[in-house]
This record gives sequence, C-alpha cells and structure tokens, in this order.
Amino acid sequence: MTSRWYNAVWRWHFYAGLFCMPFVIWLSCTGALYLWRPQIEAWLDRPYDNLSVNGAPASPDARVSAALNAVPGSQLRKYYLPQSPTDATRILVGKHGAMSRVYVDPYTLHVLHVADEESRPFRVIFHLHGELLAGALGSYLVEIAACWTIVMLITGMYLWWPRGRGLAGVLYPRLSRGGRGLWRDLHATAGFWISFFALFLIVTGLPWAKGWGTYLTEIRELTGTARGPVDWTIGGKPPKATAMTPEHHAHMSAEDMASVTRPGELERVIATVGPLNLAQPVSIKPPAAAGGPWLVASEAANRPLRSNLTVDGATGRVIERTDFAERHWIDQTIGYGVAAHEGQLFGIANQILGTLTALFLIGLSVSGIVMWWKRRPTGILGAPMALARPKIGAALVVSILLLAIYMPMFGLTLALVLLIEALALRQLESVRKWLGLRSVEKTQLV
Repeated sequence: MTSRWYNAVWRWHFYAGLFCMPFVIWLSCTGALYLWRPQIEAWLDRPYDNLSVNGAPASPDARVSAALNAVPGSQLRKYYLPQSPTDATRILVGKHGAMSRVYVDPYTLHVLHVADEESRPFRVIFHLHGELLAGALGSYLVEIAACWTIVMLITGMYLWWPRGRGLAGVLYPRLSRGGRGLWRDLHATAGFWISFFALFLIVTGLPWAKGWGTYLTEIRELTGTARGPVDWTIGGKPPKATAMTPEHHAHMSAEDMASVTRPGELERVIATVGPLNLAQPVSIKPPAAAGGPWLVASEAANRPLRSNLTVDGATGRVIERTDFAERHWIDQTIGYGVAAHEGQLFGIANQILGTLTALFLIGLSVSGIVMWWKRRPTGILGAPMALARPKIGAALVVSILLLAIYMPMFGLTLALVLLIEALALRQLESVRKWLGLRSVEKTQLV
C-alpha cells in the first residue's frame, strides 16, 4: 500500500477518533457499571430481603392492596414472584404515567419502601448509557458515535497491520521506548487485542438505538420477518407496533391501559406459574379488561432463558406459552447478542470479559488523546498532514456502501461531512487550515 493510502486512512482514523473518543469513554464507564447490575441491585435491595418470618404469608391480593394504598390512586402494573419466602414482594404500580416499585413485607403487609421506577439507579444508568439523558436526540448521538467508532476500529487495524515488522509494538508494547513511542505501542497493541470484542459490543448494542432499531423494525415489516413482539426497547422506549411484551407493558401509563383484576385470580395464576420454574425474575401482568388473560414473563437477564405465557385467571389454565427457542431466528440472534452485551449470557466470565473490554477501550481512548496532545502543533488541530488523494477503487466504494446500508446513520453523517467540507468549508480557508484540510485549489478531505 502506498504512503498516500496510509496517510488517508490515518486522517480518517484521526477525525473519527476525535469525535468518538468522548463517547467511547462515557459508554465504557456506564456500560461497565451496568454489566454488574444483578450483583449491585441485590446489594442495594438487601434491606428488603431475608425478612423475619412472622406467621403465614398474606395472600397476593392483600399484598397488592398494601402496595396500592402506599400510592393512592394507582393501579397494578406488575407483580413479581418473590425469589425466596423471606424476600419482600416487589409490586409495580402506575399513576398518571409514573411507575413506582413498592416493597411489601409478605407477612406483616408493611410497606418497606416505595421507589420511583425511572429514578432507580440502574434505570438512570440505562438512560445515561443509551440516550445521554437526552431522549431520542441522545440515542441518535450515541448511534452516530457507535457507527464512527466502527470506522475508527477498522482504520486502526489497517494502521496496526505489521507490514513485515516483528511482534514488538504489534502484539505487545515496547516498554523501554518511553515518550510518545511508548504511547503509540500501548495504543496499537491495545487496539489489536480489543477490536473484535469492541466491534461485537457495538453491533449488539445497535438494536437499542433509535435509528437502527426503527430501521430494523421497518425492514422486518417489509420482508415479513416480524413475528410477535421484540424483546428490547428502541431508543429507550418499546416499539410502537404490536410489540407489547409484559416487559413493555410495565412502562405504559395508567391512561394507556386500565387493568381490571378480580379477587383470587392473581393467586390462581401464581399457583399455575410457580411449579413451572421459570427463570427469575418472573413478572405477572394483570389483564387489560375484566376476564382477559394475565401475562406472565420470565425477565431473566440471560434472555435465552426467557418465556412468555398468557394465563386464564378464572381457571388458571395456560392459554399460550412462547419460549425463546420458538422466536424468529432474528430475535434469537439479537437476544443472544443483547444477553452477551449486558454480560449475562455465560455468567461471571461474561461480566469480566465485558468489563475488560470497556477498560481497554478507555485505555485506547486515553492513549490516543495523549498521542495527539504530544504531537499537536501550536494553533491548529493537529491532524495528520494531508497528501494527494489516492485512487479510490471499486472495493472501497462497495465497502462504504455496504456499511452505509447496514448503518444508515453512518451513511447520512458521512454524506453530511463531505457536503460541509466541499461547500461550507471552501469559503473558510482559515478553518480549513486549523482542521488540517488541504487548500481548496488542491483537493478535498481524504
């Protein structure tokens, strides 16, 4: 490969990194924390578990009444089966669009705690990670950063390629170098070891993004591959269509659905569901109208273990059951990816691997920033020197088009960057010089 190609790739790597690195650090920090959600939530909820046994447990209806009384005017949204007889019963209630989680002592019916569902620590971290607490706009920004991080990783691997060099500085850093050379080795070798896992995390995170998730939903509708509800949120919210899993029902407002429960039905549903040994946690969602079916769902963090059931409250009969293996292969593929992304597919090893990936990505970003800081000239951004643009072949064009088809936000932002560079920046020579672009008379951005 010519020096012009190397230079062009280096420049795209630089600009992509300049935009992505703050997002990479942010997403790595919040993502690493979210990986340990089960353990941390269990620690936070420890005051409401291992309760003293005080006589016979109260009926499920009595526990629900205690929860509703704790939030006057609310309606039942979910009843979680206690994982242990000494655990507080978690009950979700809704009022005016707000969800509250009520912890009820199953023996005394004392309300131990009431928490706003969206203010719980890991709901906040979820929104920080996926939306920057900025709703759809934040989700789009995260998605754009994810797309360009893929570009950064691919161009980084091209720059790393040994080209006849030995293993030093390729597979392991030369610690004796010192200075910017050491930082370069740390950056290059960390990028090599982590790129595959980083790409996996990015790809498996795209279904949650507002743009990509909606894009996939529309394609599946057009191709007839949409079978039933999806099992993840898109842009922080459940899909609009008929994608109403019990998990999604929990986040609907009281005005959206007025649940009507009849005495004894919840207990009958619990008696049916209990022996099935569904993967915990198991939620029970009341019917939308009197006489309607109850919705039961395993909300296991390891999504391949999940099941969804509809149960007749009057008889306790299971009307329908859908296990993970019965879902469309696209849903199964995404489900495995989501479980691995969240660190729950293969236990503690998955969490450790995800955490190491996040830490390496932070190190990759920090080393890139340090390298830039050490080499930056005074008064300009410090992009690699612009050389004459290399000849663009069909393979590169096809690769870019495929990326743009797979990630529309990449294609849109790439077109926007090229348009701004070709039109707006042509009139701003001082800005072009600061950005490290070639003068208008010579060429455009490469």
